[in-house]
Amino acid sequence: MKKNLGIVQAVYPMPVLIIAAYDENGKVNAMNAAWGQMCEEDRVALFLDQDHKTTKNILTSKAFTVALADRAHMDAADFFGIASGNKMKDKFERSGCTAVKSAHVNAPVIEEFPVVMECELAEVVETETFYCIVGRIVNTAAEESVLDEKGKVDVTRLNALMFDTFRHGYYTTGEQAGQAWNAGAGLMKKD
Repeated sequence: MKKNLGIVQAVYPMPVLIIAAYDENGKVNAMNAAWGQMCEEDRVALFLDQDHKTTKNILTSKAFTVALADRAHMDAADFFGIASGNKMKDKFERSGCTAVKSAHVNAPVIEEFPVVMECELAEVVETETFYCIVGRIVNTAAEESVLDEKGKVDVTRLNALMFDTFRHGYYTTGEQAGQAWNAGAGLMKKD
């Protein structure tokens, strides 16, 4: 029997994404965002608040990076979510992370996170209920340590963080439960 919980953010897992952009002076800022997803093959949608320093920087620079946070760098990832670049002028420096300029877009790549999408600002979608930054992915880069023998990202090596909306915890990806576009194939057959 199900128990009614009221209004709960019951989408799980939520990714832990680290969004980074330069300000008008070339200074790095980064934020933790769980409200993001792929919206096309080469587009990522980020549902952000307009007042975030990183959002303002994206609008100015027209570029940003989206990194997948991992267990090894959970402290920095969480810090990027609890510290505000609008209030803490040395936020990125305090994180202990390092950034290099992307070879593909005018945005910083944070070296510590193992997978990063380098994006150009494609569009901003604003309605009464949400504000969305959409980026066109120009390149995705990954550390060799998280790649399998075919050169694909192996999520069992990645240890990507997932945000638990129910109890506000971080979890990591685990073992494979099945293969997409195959697990339900038997139900396609009619008797």
